[in-house]
Amino acid sequence: MEKVTLKELCFMQSGGTPSRKKLEYYVGDIPWAKISDLEKTKDGYISYTEEHISIEALKSINNRFFKSGTLLLAMYGSVGKTAITKIDLTTNQAILGINILGKSKLDIKYLRFWFTTIKEQLLDRAVGAALANISLGIVKELEIPLPPLPTQQKIVAILDKADELRQYNRQLIEKYDALTQSLFLEMFGDPVHNSKKWEITQFSEVGKLDRGKSKHRPRNAPELLNGPYPLIQTGDVARSGGYITRFKSTYSEFGLKQSKLWPKETLCITIAANIAQTGILTFEACFPDSVVGFVPNVKTNNIYVQNWMSFLQVMIEEKAPMAAQKNINLAILKQLDFMLPPITLQNQFAERVQAIEAQKQQAQEALEKSEQLFQGLLQQAFKGELN
Repeated sequence: MEKVTLKELCFMQSGGTPSRKKLEYYVGDIPWAKISDLEKTKDGYISYTEEHISIEALKSINNRFFKSGTLLLAMYGSVGKTAITKIDLTTNQAILGINILGKSKLDIKYLRFWFTTIKEQLLDRAVGAALANISLGIVKELEIPLPPLPTQQKIVAILDKADELRQYNRQLIEKYDALTQSLFLEMFGDPVHNSKKWEITQFSEVGKLDRGKSKHRPRNAPELLNGPYPLIQTGDVARSGGYITRFKSTYSEFGLKQSKLWPKETLCITIAANIAQTGILTFEACFPDSVVGFVPNVKTNNIYVQNWMSFLQVMIEEKAPMAAQKNINLAILKQLDFMLPPITLQNQFAERVQAIEAQKQQAQEALEKSEQLFQGLLQQAFKGELN
């Protein structure tokens, strides 16, 4: 299959950031996209931005404006993340806007799908320790497999169908999560303001809170790893969807000696990186001191606690001390005001949530299958096996 450099097919330019010292620049009607806006897109399209700027602000960044249908590519941070604009907008300098020069040669959606397949390649070429980034020069020299346009459009149609299926399953999972949140509010009211005036106590009074253990340095020393004991990291908790059912790393017997094995049904709470994310263990496991374990006493249960924390996550993150990486400590968690309704009501809530989770698990399994299908078709497409 013919390969062509992107500079032969596309016009590319980055956006810019108007001076933050001029507050009037950020009062306007022109959508201004940042990396966080790209990260929030779920279907590959962007139709909303958190911030807007004025015409004067746009002029200050040399009128770097992108029409609807432009492909946006993250060059900093979330390197390789893409989205196609559904609205006219501008961006900051961390985002590259890409437009096709000869639309008879390249389909913009084909280009977006292709970028998905080379994300790891882009990350490998990224530089910078604090914030990985790639340059415009690197993107221009990338070579894309270029079958005839009708073939590209056929590939896009197939991938769109597969993508539509996985998006449907994702949305179904989100609906189950929203149902659980709605049920919590109905039964207990707003936990931030304790709208139903339940008893308030400290979090430390309703169970045992303790950090995981990882005394040995370095933490990834070979003698610690690759044994029979699951090792749960902050990322495993953040990606768990509520219940931790899988893990990437394990501890050896030596690793276990410098750590601790937590029981099944422990609530794991992250205190670094993804702050105040939670997951309930479905097996015994170890975890490092960046994760806190909570084991409830007779006053509460973990399903209630987990959902209570989900409403307070933003507030807890705001309490995190500023450092190289945001984190909270065990003392902050212990001193949280805990809303304590009767245990019988908590148990009723837990029973209903478990019924919802059973349906959510089916949707999760369907999502995994649709994700595998999409990824398989994606790889075939750019090896010339899907035309």
